[in-house]
Amino acid sequence: MRVVVKVGSSTLTHSTGMLNIRLVENLCKVLSDIKNSGHEVVLVSSGAVAMGVGKLRLQEKPSDNPTKQAAAAVGQCELMYTYDKLFGEFNHTVAQVLVTGMDIVGANRRNIENTLNRLLEMGALPIINENDTVSLDEMEQLNALGDNDTLAAIVATCIHADLLILLSDIDGMYTEDPRTNPDAQLIHRISELTEEVAARAGGSGTSQGTGGMRTKINAAKIVGLKGIDMVIANGDDPENLYRIIDGEEVGTYFESKKE
Repeated sequence: MRVVVKVGSSTLTHSTGMLNIRLVENLCKVLSDIKNSGHEVVLVSSGAVAMGVGKLRLQEKPSDNPTKQAAAAVGQCELMYTYDKLFGEFNHTVAQVLVTGMDIVGANRRNIENTLNRLLEMGALPIINENDTVSLDEMEQLNALGDNDTLAAIVATCIHADLLILLSDIDGMYTEDPRTNPDAQLIHRISELTEEVAARAGGSGTSQGTGGMRTKINAAKIVGLKGIDMVIANGDDPENLYRIIDGEEVGTYFESKKE
């Protein structure tokens, strides 16, 4: 299969903003093993701003764009250095692909498609992130990305992926918000994205991330229309990826409308 995996800031980092080393090491190991088994893997990774916040020893995630962009510039270096080192230990070559809204609209989208497809043909593992260093104002104007759940969905459609996996800080989609209602039940499978399903989506997630369930539902809509299935699963255990690839019931599975 051709699989796009998105991992969020809240999964990659501790609440301090510093890298969760044990988790990232395990994530790279599992993705490398999945790639070794014959699958093609694209990783959409958040974390640049969060890691920049940690490395710059800021007290909290900045609210102004210039500081966010500065943190992203510092954090993206750290993020890719870490991925390059860890995937390199398993003999996999990574490629950094930073995109803005202008890269995915109109004729420019073909450039992204061509680059990603060629990287996969050459056996590389593309690691994609929004170019936060320059794109924050642009995102507000274009409303094209703004979060990596949406970016991951667009990437999946660009490369005609078979499956999109969103690794989150919760187990999947629930009947209600599990953070406020302990009786909320996990929904294992969604065959149709109705208004009722969309209404269950809340707001943003943790302080380290920008996405919430609402952006994940939007991602499911984007890929579902192109015949691509999607799974939301807990990223605290990267070995969930094995179970998902093997077809086991993990998290919430969004069934697409096959073309």
